[in-house]
Amino acid sequence: MRSHLPAELNRFVGRDRDLARLDRLLRDARMVTVTGVGGVGKTRLALRAAATAAEQERYCDGVRLVELSCLNDPGLLDHAVVEALGLADRTARAPRHLLLDHLAERELLLVVDGFEQLVDACAELVRELMRGCPGLRVLAAGRLPLRIDGEQVFTLAPLDDADALALFAERAAAARAGERPAEGHETAAAELCRRLDGIPLALELAAGRLGALSVEQLLRRLDDRFRLLTGGGRGALPRHRTLRTTIGWSHELCTAAQRLLWARLSVFAGTFDLEAVEYICVGADLPQEEVLDVLGELIDQSLVVREDGAGGVRYRLLDTVREYGAEWLAETGDAERLHRRHRDWYLGLATWCELDWFSPRQTEVATRVEGELPNLRAAMEFSLTSPEDTHLAQYLAGTLWFCWVGCGRLAEGRHWLTQVLDAESEHDSSRLKALWVLGYVAVLQGDAVAAIAALQECREEAELRGDVVAAAYAVHRSGCLALVTDDMPRAEELLRAALAGYEEVGELNSNVLMGQVEMAMAVGFRGRLDEAVAVCEQVVEVCDDHGERWTRAYAQYVLGYAAWVGGDPDGARRLLRETLSVSHAFHDLVGTVLTLEMLALVAVDTGDPVEAAVLQGAAERIWPSVGLPLFGSAYFYAAHVLCEERTRERLGDRAYEEHRRRGSRIEAGTAVARALGSGQEADGARELAPHQEAQPHDGTQPHDGAGHAEARRLPLRVERGDGGLKR
Repeated sequence: MRSHLPAELNRFVGRDRDLARLDRLLRDARMVTVTGVGGVGKTRLALRAAATAAEQERYCDGVRLVELSCLNDPGLLDHAVVEALGLADRTARAPRHLLLDHLAERELLLVVDGFEQLVDACAELVRELMRGCPGLRVLAAGRLPLRIDGEQVFTLAPLDDADALALFAERAAAARAGERPAEGHETAAAELCRRLDGIPLALELAAGRLGALSVEQLLRRLDDRFRLLTGGGRGALPRHRTLRTTIGWSHELCTAAQRLLWARLSVFAGTFDLEAVEYICVGADLPQEEVLDVLGELIDQSLVVREDGAGGVRYRLLDTVREYGAEWLAETGDAERLHRRHRDWYLGLATWCELDWFSPRQTEVATRVEGELPNLRAAMEFSLTSPEDTHLAQYLAGTLWFCWVGCGRLAEGRHWLTQVLDAESEHDSSRLKALWVLGYVAVLQGDAVAAIAALQECREEAELRGDVVAAAYAVHRSGCLALVTDDMPRAEELLRAALAGYEEVGELNSNVLMGQVEMAMAVGFRGRLDEAVAVCEQVVEVCDDHGERWTRAYAQYVLGYAAWVGGDPDGARRLLRETLSVSHAFHDLVGTVLTLEMLALVAVDTGDPVEAAVLQGAAERIWPSVGLPLFGSAYFYAAHVLCEERTRERLGDRAYEEHRRRGSRIEAGTAVARALGSGQEADGARELAPHQEAQPHDGTQPHDGAGHAEARRLPLRVERGDGGLKR
């Protein structure tokens, strides 16, 4: 998606002049920061202005939101922006470099919200991006400015009297299921809005109380509290105290159970689900059977927000409300216990997700982990605060290997794995798992030095301590490194040894099956394609038995290549398209780009050299986010070389370069849609090649897919000579 903004859950009320002023600033300045007191509506205004800009298509590369309120680690800031932009980078390079490269020639509006706890790091990042990316504009929303050159500060005032009354009436009607309790009570409602200084969050909290109180009762109770705070006079409170006082007043009106749940919910980062609440927040003073009712009461009072998404119903606290709840939790002396329960729940969740990754629920696991990442990060951060819990952080970072590898989060995985391994731990099993996962991540990032160091340490320690499972994983990933660095005999030797180790201990999961696929690649590259096919067919059968899709896609990639070699281009295309669909769904760039390369070869051999050139260009755009093109491997590179040669023969050099360049301007999602032949998006992508398909410049006809299997088999070695690539 070119624009990525959340849908509005209720009607935006008022602020016409503020929106117009902010819109003018956005047109004139590259950096605008909306500031103001908590609850004044900074985020809502910024998102409405950004949505308007997106609707008007003022930025050809769209609008993106990066939400930082749940992030506490400055080291994850760049990763958060990478994620918000929908990028995936499997290389070892710093995310900052990826951001600069991606944004250098783009015209995009980046909305940055909730940066207060990361203000210095955020200011540094935005400053560097603004300097290196002339088409980038930034709209930030926070309680204080970033204070960088060129920043225009928009200080948002509370609502004026008319807008405040309109907002209160709107939210009051929502709280009373369509009734308009403010009607006939306009004087009291107007005074209430004035007492609340027109702060939207305060007004919404007050409106949430109209299920139990009349407008006059609300005003009377609130006025009594304000009189108490101002010593009996009618002097106004500072606005930042007005909101805090309103939240405190709302807290006082809660029942004991509501106050308790509010405080305990503050341990969550981001959104959370009912299951987590029922485990973490219960106790003798708050039985599990009462939690749902109490949570519903907090929702009715606008203290908890309900959100419906792909992962089901989830909930969240507004930042200001969470801060207040956290203070009360600390006052109770129960914060440490609640944070431990939170950590333990997410340890269990990660363990369950790892097991369910090898099941028909693999897609559900990917969606679940995506939504729970803020809480998983918080669990790792908490475990690192005490030396005796370091092993739990290591266990959690290692257990999430399927998230880092299978869901395209290698860079963040590398961050956490490095961090947890830098901490001392006496629990060897957790450390060994984190080591082999770090080695795996480093292999996929093309960082051979880091991979060797981690895997060698893991193997030596595992053998010393008799940990057969950890040793097998270390050997497996060493074999994977040999595979992508063209040492096929060594790769086959190591992978067979790892598979024997897995069989010895009865290990069977996606990793084990991936080891079989990698072994099939190694023997296939050594000329034993029939053996490779047999292995991958067995892998597909096991995957089907367990509902596994991710590893199955890689097995189908090998089978697709074998079908092409065997003279069945239609079968190859079908297998490769299935592979591409799954890899793209899991954000797996390695599987995606390898399959695009192979589909390009199938395209040229079935009479569509233009498509082949465009797909090669699209793959060329993706490879920098993976690492060296085709891993720098002569074996993996052979298909690309053969495709380019055949495409140039049919189009001529000039036309080939033209279509390849056109393909290199296609975004990854569009390239995938094109390769899958999925309707309008693919048709739109094809318009990038405006000319009629060129005829072969030597007068021959395009290849029709027929021919002997041996003639279609790729060379087993491709070497670089002074004159270029030779087979």
